[in-house]
Amino acid sequence: MLRRICALFCLVAFVPLWAESGHDAWLRYVPLQGASLTKMRDQLPAVVFAASSTAPVISARNEIVRGVRGMLGRTLRMESTLPKEPAIVLGTIAELVGIFPGLSPKAKLELGGYWLTSATSGGARYVVVAALDEGGVLHGAFALLHKISLGEAMQSWEEQQSPYFSLRWINQWDNLDGTVERGYGGRSIFWDAGHARQDLTAVSDYGRLLASLGINACAINNVNANPKVLAADFIPEIQRIAAALRPWGVKVALSVDFGSPQSIGGLSTFDPLDPDVAKWWAGAASRIYDAVPDLAGFVLKADSEGRVGPSKYGRTHADAANVVGRALKPHGGVLLYRGFVYDHHMDWNNPKNDRARAAYDNFKPLDGQFDENVLVQIKNGPIDFQVREPVSPLFGALEKTNEAMELQVTQEYMGQARHVVFLVPQWKEALDFDLHASNSPSTVKALAAGKTFHRPIGGIVGVANVGLDANWMGSDLSQANLYGFGRLAWDPNLSSRQIADEWTRFTFGDDPSVMGTVSSMLLQSWTDYENYTGPLGLQTLTDIVGNHFGVAVEASENNGWGQWHRADAKGVGMDRTVATGTGYTGQYRPPLARMYESLESCPDNLLLFFHHVPYSHLLHSGKTVIQSIYDSHYEGAEATGLLAERWQALKGKVDDQRFGEIAAQLDYQAGRAIIWRDAVSEWFLRTSGIADAHHRVGFHPYRIEAESMKLEGYTVLDVKPWEAASGGKAVTCAGETCSATLMYQGKPGWFSIAVAYFDQNGGSAIYRVSVSGQTVDSWTADDHVPSRKIDGSTATRRTIRGVALRPGDEIRIQGFPNGGESAAFDYIEIR
Repeated sequence: MLRRICALFCLVAFVPLWAESGHDAWLRYVPLQGASLTKMRDQLPAVVFAASSTAPVISARNEIVRGVRGMLGRTLRMESTLPKEPAIVLGTIAELVGIFPGLSPKAKLELGGYWLTSATSGGARYVVVAALDEGGVLHGAFALLHKISLGEAMQSWEEQQSPYFSLRWINQWDNLDGTVERGYGGRSIFWDAGHARQDLTAVSDYGRLLASLGINACAINNVNANPKVLAADFIPEIQRIAAALRPWGVKVALSVDFGSPQSIGGLSTFDPLDPDVAKWWAGAASRIYDAVPDLAGFVLKADSEGRVGPSKYGRTHADAANVVGRALKPHGGVLLYRGFVYDHHMDWNNPKNDRARAAYDNFKPLDGQFDENVLVQIKNGPIDFQVREPVSPLFGALEKTNEAMELQVTQEYMGQARHVVFLVPQWKEALDFDLHASNSPSTVKALAAGKTFHRPIGGIVGVANVGLDANWMGSDLSQANLYGFGRLAWDPNLSSRQIADEWTRFTFGDDPSVMGTVSSMLLQSWTDYENYTGPLGLQTLTDIVGNHFGVAVEASENNGWGQWHRADAKGVGMDRTVATGTGYTGQYRPPLARMYESLESCPDNLLLFFHHVPYSHLLHSGKTVIQSIYDSHYEGAEATGLLAERWQALKGKVDDQRFGEIAAQLDYQAGRAIIWRDAVSEWFLRTSGIADAHHRVGFHPYRIEAESMKLEGYTVLDVKPWEAASGGKAVTCAGETCSATLMYQGKPGWFSIAVAYFDQNGGSAIYRVSVSGQTVDSWTADDHVPSRKIDGSTATRRTIRGVALRPGDEIRIQGFPNGGESAAFDYIEIR
């Protein structure tokens, strides 16, 4: 019996129990160890006192108790009156001066900012978390926990910080039916079946994450807004969500439809200059503010991508913005009016047409005509969250209009949380870029914050789109982008390295090997992704007219959406010069206009965004354009493959659940990077007719095409777009099972076998690989990529390592279709 118990104990001991879902993100509060633990326990008071009973201050108190319990294993006493012993004291400065006379920060404190200091009363010394407002107290509480987590000595806790941007908003593109546009982390945390979710626990948890970053508002519905959100009978739904976020100091904002006065208001018009329309907007705002008095305001997308707008009545965007802004003004609300306005039915045959010009052309003439509570919300680049774009010239063009910078946290064009792409370096480049708009600093961050032209307000907005998945974003590593956005919204002067290091430490712990590996992976990921997708300013080369995920080089051509690269047999790139092109370069101030206009001074990484050049054009690097395209795709794919190997070295140092999920993600990305590498390189080889100097593109000596194998049941299919499959063909199975076989004739040894297959969305096909009758691998293709087709979105690779092969071995691939999946595959590669 004893032996059985011992055996059972030993068995249990080897079951992996260390697992985390990722739900706590960077707020894990893991136990401190060693000297840090001892130091913190010795110096931290045993009591916490909140000077007010308002919800954000109570949340701050409770968070400190939670954090200290997690990190130090001690539970602070919560007192209702100031204790006569050392304590952590929380409150607004107005409340605390009654306790500590003369308490005053050394420098000006802004709303949302905090002050960590110490004070004495009655012989006791207190740690003080103070602010002008309750939100600032909450932000200060998180800052205090940050210092505890780092093991900082209490005497160094004196700190005062104010946020750089006054408006720090998250936009969620959630639909009322519970779906999320461009969301990759599951269904909406806010909505389901046309109503607010019954259980809003996830909303409260999200509010906690946002509060830890200093975010002060969240738009809770899609910018492609359902007019229903302004209906009187819908207000209780908004009330419930606002109540879940309010304890965290995060206000609710609403995206609204400009046609609402007509569609739900019963008017015959939505003309912004019609008095009845203005009256309707005022009434709608008053009804909502009566129920949600701390509503932050509205977000409005008009006259873009099919949304109705003021052009219907010959009115301007200022007319449209002001009629809504004036309805909000009596309540202290603001309007974020999206500058993402362009014609998506543009004639692609006209070489002078240019989507990049649209924001400037629409809004520059209206500078100074927008009311003081209106901000024009401008995307970081002139197109649409591409892997690389120049900074939008509109930031520097609006001297009398409030601005907010829009960044996309969710990875719409950046691998949709399936690829690791840390976007902070990209955002830093944009924020720090000087548009030469003034003699004073005119970096984008200063312009958007209103500091350059001394505008009343300024802001920064992140499109986040979290969902009900346990890890919020669809990937543990994608959380770094949400964290990074929040940190830059608070302080855009932080470096990418600082943010990567912080996030890694809070998310995975302070093991030096984990911190070094993860942080460096994050910091190189954007460059790697750019290299294997769209370098030199080509943009992302994805399926523009479809799901924005898979490779489809020609998808951006021959249509009205305007994300053209103009590649043909002679050259590539979009001519946006004043001299011979669309004139877009002329939208920049002279120093930048001259730089981008000239081939000699235009940066290599934006060359093809601004110029159409022959493939033989020499870059500053000394390479030709075509060779650079080939080299970068191979370099990016190779570097991405190494990420998976580096992660494997962390086994046992990261909890089992997240380790396995990230390992699978990195393996998937490594395979997808090869798909992208081959598709783009071979498309340009076929188009240009110029060979790769290193004899890689079009040469695959280790690859056996599926169509060349002995097929049983499988039939050959022409894949569209052709570059999504090696040789433009794949095999597909229409029966219950199919197989493809070949006889191995190479040298004996240990090999890896990579299988390129298509994981369609619509079923769960099964694949089995055997060598001389022995199964070496099998798997179910049950991924949820955004395509049901055999195309560049469903193409992927699986690698089977450590396979012993001898001459004469039969290698067999069996496919078992299921549902809408045909068990299609492209090739195998034996290395």
